[in-house]
Amino acid sequence: MNRTTIRRTTGLATLALTLSLGLAACGGDSDTAATDTDSSMSSSPSMTESMSPSDDMSSEAAMDPAAQTFGAGCAAIPATGGGSFDGMATEPVATAASANPLLKTLVAAVTKAGLVDTLNSTEGITVFAPTDDAFAKIPAKTLDGVLKDKKTLTAILTHHVVAGQLTPDQLAGSHETLNGDTIKVMGSGEDFTVGADKAQVLCGNIPTANATVYVIDTVLMP
Repeated sequence: MNRTTIRRTTGLATLALTLSLGLAACGGDSDTAATDTDSSMSSSPSMTESMSPSDDMSSEAAMDPAAQTFGAGCAAIPATGGGSFDGMATEPVATAASANPLLKTLVAAVTKAGLVDTLNSTEGITVFAPTDDAFAKIPAKTLDGVLKDKKTLTAILTHHVVAGQLTPDQLAGSHETLNGDTIKVMGSGEDFTVGADKAQVLCGNIPTANATVYVIDTVLMP
């Protein structure tokens, strides 16, 4: 074999080796890219998980305080402002009640009894809230006397407060009050009476920042 042939053979071998190494390198990059792509696809959340209509519906319901209330008297609650369902939901219960035009006498009584801070700072309570018309059923002379007697007034008002934020399906039954006695609630669905005085729930399950309120048509007596 002459020198020219040796040089050609060596050149071809070198070229073949170079091409072989280049193809191997390209193949490695392709495999790595495919692996990375597969990994990325497998780790990303599915469209079904990221777009859940039930989650959106639940969030919307939770953000609408009026959706969970019941009773014919709910129509008398203001549609906007601090005394509305939306407004009351953001404030502690005594503050929330102070903005509601149906509960002016109750708020005045709570203020006279020095119970505003107690009601606002107590977590997880249910308040049965008599309307102004409920207080108007009490003879004016008797009501004036009660408002001037802090001990009696405190006993009456705390008789309207029970521990726990009672939902409608938990409402019926006997409940211990903040006054240390008990009240009995009777009924079901959207029809309830409270206490021996059989106060009618006019608008129920109203949320506030720390309490659930049931507006009633009669003042409860211990």
